[in-house]
Amino acid sequence: MVNSGRQENDSGGPEPQIWLALETATSVGSVAVWRDGLAIECSFNIRGSHSERVLPAVDHALQVTGTAPEEVAALVVGSGPGSFTGVRIAASMAKGWTMARGTPLFAYSSLLALAAGTGVNGPICAAFDARRAEVYAACYELSEQGASERLAPAAWRLEDLLDELARLDLRPTFVGDGATAHRERIAEALAGAVVLPEHLALPRAASLLWLRSVAPQLGHVAQPADWEPFYVRDWRVPEERRRE
Repeated sequence: MVNSGRQENDSGGPEPQIWLALETATSVGSVAVWRDGLAIECSFNIRGSHSERVLPAVDHALQVTGTAPEEVAALVVGSGPGSFTGVRIAASMAKGWTMARGTPLFAYSSLLALAAGTGVNGPICAAFDARRAEVYAACYELSEQGASERLAPAAWRLEDLLDELARLDLRPTFVGDGATAHRERIAEALAGAVVLPEHLALPRAASLLWLRSVAPQLGHVAQPADWEPFYVRDWRVPEERRRE
C-alpha cells in the first residue's frame, strides 16, 4: 500500500503531507518540497557538476522548510530522458533513499514534467536537444486532471518527428530547448506551429509534484530496487559519456 503521508499529530489532526521532488535531466536542475502545498522550489545550474550540487540543493530545500528526511512521505523524481549523468544521479539518490527509508517512490518522464509546467491545455510536444542532430521528444494531451500520452518518449531526427506528427494529424504546441533550437524548421513543416519561449523550456520539480497529486498510479514505482530511469539511448556509449 502506498503511504499517503497523513499521520495523526498530538492534537488528533492530520500532519501535513510532505513530498520531495527532484528533476535533473537537463543542465538546470530543481528541487521542490510539498507540505500540503508547494513550500519551496529552487533551481540550480548543474552543468558538469551534478554530484557537487544535487545533494546540497536537497539539503537546502529540506532545511528551509523545516523538514526532516524521515518526514518525507513520498519521493518524486524525473526519470529522463535527458542528460545521462543527471538522470543517473537522481535515480541513484532516489533508489538509495527509498531502499534505506522505505519511502514510496514515484517517477515520471522528464518530458512529461516539461509539458506539465507550461500550463497549456491541449496537445503539447516536449523536446530536449539530444545532440547528433536529434531530439528526445514526446507528445501529451494536457488538462487540469492530468495528461495522456499521444506519442511515447523517444530519440528522433527532427524531420522524422515532424513527419510522424503530421501523419498522426497532431498540431501540438512545442516546448523545450530541442524545439527552440529548431523553431524555423518546425514553422516550415507545420504551418502555424507555436514554440513556447525559452523561460518555459525546462522541466520543473514542482511539475513532478503536480503529477504526483493528479496521477499517482501513473508514476508509482512498485519495486524501487529494480527500477531504472528511461535513458532512451544506451548510456554506455563512449562518445556520449565523454561529452557529459
